[in-house]
Amino acid sequence: MEQSASLENDDDAPRPTPLTRRSQTYQHDGSIPHISLSSRRSKTFHQTFRPERIPLRYHSSLNLDSTRINGLFSFLNPTNAYFNPTSDLEKHAEAPSETSSEEGAQSTAHKLEPKDEQPASSISYKWTSRNNRKGRHALAVNMAPLLGQTRYLVPPSTASLRAIAHGIVRMFTYFPVWDVSYDVATIFTLGSVVWVINAFFVFYPLLHPSSEFNNEILYGGGITAFIGATIFEIGSVLLMAEAVNENRAGCFGWAVERVVADHSILEKGHAVSLRLRPSKSSCTHHHLNKHNLVGKGTSKASTTPSTPSQDKSWTWFPTLHDLRTHYVHELGFIASLSQLIGASIFWISGLTALPGIYNVLSPGLVDGIYWTPQVLGGSGFIISGTLFMLECQTKWWKPAFQTLGWHIGFWNLIGGIGFTLCPCFGYDSSSWAQYQAACSTFWGSWAFLIGSTVQWYESLDKHPVEVDKGLKPDGGLDEAEEGADEAEG
Repeated sequence: MEQSASLENDDDAPRPTPLTRRSQTYQHDGSIPHISLSSRRSKTFHQTFRPERIPLRYHSSLNLDSTRINGLFSFLNPTNAYFNPTSDLEKHAEAPSETSSEEGAQSTAHKLEPKDEQPASSISYKWTSRNNRKGRHALAVNMAPLLGQTRYLVPPSTASLRAIAHGIVRMFTYFPVWDVSYDVATIFTLGSVVWVINAFFVFYPLLHPSSEFNNEILYGGGITAFIGATIFEIGSVLLMAEAVNENRAGCFGWAVERVVADHSILEKGHAVSLRLRPSKSSCTHHHLNKHNLVGKGTSKASTTPSTPSQDKSWTWFPTLHDLRTHYVHELGFIASLSQLIGASIFWISGLTALPGIYNVLSPGLVDGIYWTPQVLGGSGFIISGTLFMLECQTKWWKPAFQTLGWHIGFWNLIGGIGFTLCPCFGYDSSSWAQYQAACSTFWGSWAFLIGSTVQWYESLDKHPVEVDKGLKPDGGLDEAEEGADEAEG
């Protein structure tokens, strides 16, 4: 990884926050070279980054807010951080005509309407480890109540009904199969659908015995169980590939343009606003590159001087050095690994469920190689869902209800509980226990389907905009919000 002199550090040294300000030439493709940091050193992992892992360290127009770096536990890496704009953001903002032909034409023809853009008094870039893996670029904004307080023009909140409806339509009209995050989400959705079908084959005959056809549970349930377990295994492998091919340098992903709205207001110092809009040309995530599934970003973005070159286009598993110094402290990687281990063990149950295998097993073998792998695999799903929830939280006890990733982890946790309870009941051959086992698979499958569908939606929402009323005009939190956060801590 290419570094400047101020960031050079021995890999085995402690994990300080580098505190030097560097300047580089602003790039005209919408990217911003590197960040500047305060001089405070953090004493714990969850409040700082390793020098070579600092997000957006090549962006001079964004400043890491040292008071808003969050992680759950002292031995883990930070999971979210905020970057406030510096004066360089306005200094190097582009005119609409300087953008790429495709994006510039859209911007020039674009007219300011309430439904398309909103005035904001302050903004902050919200980096999270989950968003970084998924190729997402979250923007926190504080809307301007008065015209004179407008400093930025930003897209409307993606939590609005209009934005949500647009996102749902996009799920059925846009299919970026080259995006590993999209593939993970759709594969898990497909697998969940198969498990729902499996649950109907197994559970419905217990509710209405007269509806059962010959060998319905053995063939219908067994074959769909094998298919569903195999699909989950494939999705888990890609989930791990996504985790180890994260963007190490970070990515801003927004183009910044200077907008002069009214010359009469210009004299009062309020006319110049900065327009922020999603920019594919400045994104260095691999998700936009149609030539590989994970690894390198688009050729245009990845060759700019502001970002280090990606010398690997694909990594199946991290090196021992990266594993020891980074990934064992990365909550998202641990969650993905738990999912992969759980799915791999669970696949054994899918295999032994096939007709010709299950129906010739002795009761002892059924318990050993059919029910027990479900207990272990389901436990892996529970751990994974819990860790994905915690990754999205700023406090271990504080749910992140406004974060899509938290809801995905929550529903996967519920699904994992259902898939774990199924074999717990299944060990008992009595009718009531078999009924509860089938029922647990039924509602667990639906929980997985809900979670994977939300993940599908999330994978296409690459530029979320969140309203944060606590942001100050110069970035960061106001005193009331900051005091509340300190009290919670």
